[in-house]
This record gives sequence, structure tokens and C-alpha cells, in this order.
Amino acid sequence: MSTTVTVLTDTCRSRRAKRFEGDAKILAIGTATPANWVDQTTYPDFYFRITNSQHLLEHKEKFRRICNKSKIKKRHLVLKKNPNLCTYNEASLNTRQDILVSEVPKLGKEAAMKAIKEWGRPISEITHLVFCTSSGVDMPGADFQLAKLLGLSSSVKRLMMYQQGCNAGAAMLRLAKDLAENNKGGRVLVVWSEVMLNVFRGPSLEQEDNLLAQCLFGDGSAAVIVGTEPRPGLETPLFELVSAAQTTIPDTDSHLKLHLREMGLTFHCSKAVPSLITQNVEDCLVKAFEPFGISDWNSIFWILHPGGIAILDRVEEKLGLEPEKLRASKDVLSEYGNLTSACVLFILDEMRKKSKKDEQMTTGEGLEWGVVFVVCP
Repeated sequence: MSTTVTVLTDTCRSRRAKRFEGDAKILAIGTATPANWVDQTTYPDFYFRITNSQHLLEHKEKFRRICNKSKIKKRHLVLKKNPNLCTYNEASLNTRQDILVSEVPKLGKEAAMKAIKEWGRPISEITHLVFCTSSGVDMPGADFQLAKLLGLSSSVKRLMMYQQGCNAGAAMLRLAKDLAENNKGGRVLVVWSEVMLNVFRGPSLEQEDNLLAQCLFGDGSAAVIVGTEPRPGLETPLFELVSAAQTTIPDTDSHLKLHLREMGLTFHCSKAVPSLITQNVEDCLVKAFEPFGISDWNSIFWILHPGGIAILDRVEEKLGLEPEKLRASKDVLSEYGNLTSACVLFILDEMRKKSKKDEQMTTGEGLEWGVVFVVCP
């Protein structure tokens, strides 16, 4: 397991504008979800019915308890009717791939168009495209397909990142920061598109963590545009990407795993994950914020990836965070589930929208500094 920490500043509040003048800035954010959604309270009945598993009464009741404890109200899902997808170990990778190769870039386009519209500049000014997904490995990749869907210039510099999991939410911001700051005048479009159909399958009597996967993950896409030196009157910076760091937690490679098999993507998560995160979270924060003289974790705004409600609750308790600190993370988990790599961008968007409703009209809950924190394999 590894942690990725990105330090942000709210551009409306930053008192160190000159110091961070050359830092990359998020200029726009867009999000999108599939039209289809499921109610978490009725999902156990639906799930066991479509997987022909209604006879597994004990498993169904266990799944109902997992769903109730998840604090998730609903999730948006791309669902396709196909018997190959409804048993646990059916060799169904071809079927899944045929769906994902089409659906992933289409969902990504929806988020990208929203970000481009908010940015307000011609699409021809985009110089780089970074696309990230945990699903639908293919060549030409989803970046190529998205570039066609958007009508990007043939000279756009593309980079495709597959199978990065939840960690890619912060890792791609780190990459966008490097690209923007090392390509003067560049405008980087970053797109995260997650359709977790690869994980969907019927229940297993042996692999109990499969039920957690069926309860937890939702589908969604997010997009941001990143650049340096915003043009006054033409671009509106939202956040500055001040620094980014990644730390590998030793001896944790067996605790959180996803494996691509003929049956799709299998999910394995040990019960020790929340504790491992809790034990390491403060050390990561100290390393990230010490250069800026910050040690009060309630003085910053929080974009914490909600791997699950247990992780949010344990981090909140460990750091003594005020209840409002993880409000945006908990709200996104409730409304969408775990959106893997796209999740922290939904949280960032949710937080800045709620912040703008207050009198200060800020993006970071009235605070100058913030953090994006993600843990993943």
C-alpha cells in the first residue's frame, strides 16, 4: 500500500501569491456519472435476484448488513444484461472488455466537456491529455478514443494510465503539475473515468471480500484543466498544486489487492487496512506540511479519499478532526460510493461548490491550505 499526498492552496485566499506564482493551478473541474443508479437499501434484493443467488439466504443477509453499515445511499452504475457477468468465476473478460472499451471514454467525455465549458477557452488551447482508468485496457487506448470524441488537435501530447486504482486520483494531479510547470503555456486536460463493471459478479461462498466490492464501488468520471500563469480575465484559478509526495508503507502488499483474471478484476481487502492507514497518516502529513510551518490538521481543508466509512472515521478520530473537516468526503461517499480514482475530484468539486455558497465566496471552505490524501495498493 502507498499514500499520495498533494498540498493545495485556495487561490482566493493565498497570501503567498508571489511565492507560488509558477505553481500549477487547477483552472476548471467537471464531473459526470451514468444515468442509471441504484438505491443501496434495495440493492441486496436486486443484486441477489439478477445473479440468481436468492437461495443464498445467509449471504444475502450478510450483504444487507454490509450495505447498511457502508453509509452509502446510492451509486451510479453502468449495468449491462449478460449472464456471463452474474456468476462469480465465469470466464467473462472478453464480454467485460467489449463494454468497457466503449463506455469508459464516453463517460470521460461528459466530464471533460463540463470542465472545458467552465474553463471557457477554445479546446484548441489544450496541449496535453492525460487519461486514467482502472478498466478496459486496450490499444489504441481510451486517451486516443477520447481525443477523437472531443476533437482535440492531432498534436496534443497524450498519456494513458491504466490500472492505477484509487491512488491515481492524487497521482495524476502530481503528473499534471509536473507537465504544466515544465511546459510553459501548456494546458493539461486530465480525465479520470471509472466504470467498475470489471468488479461486478455474483456472490462467492469462499471470497467474502467480494461482497464488500459489490457494496462499495460506483461509476463516475472527473476532469480538470491544469496550467500555470492564468491569463487575467480569461482564466479563473481555483486551487494551486503546491507539492505532491508518495510514500510506500512497508510490508503491506498483501492487504489490498486487485488482480485481472479471465473472470475480470478481483478485489481483496484485509480488515487491517483502516488501522494501517491510521498508523501512518500523521507521519505523511508532517512530511508534507512541515516545510510550510503547518501542524494543526484542523486549520486545513480536507480531500480524503473515502475508501470506506471505517477509514474516514478512523482518520477523523486519530487526528482529532472536527466533524466538518471530512464532510465533503462523507457526502460524496454517501451519494456516489467509492469512485476509485475519480473520487477525490468529486470531493474537491463538492467542497468548492458548498464553499461558494457562503459569504466569503471561496473554494476551500474559507481556508488557505488543504490536502488531497489517498491510500491505495
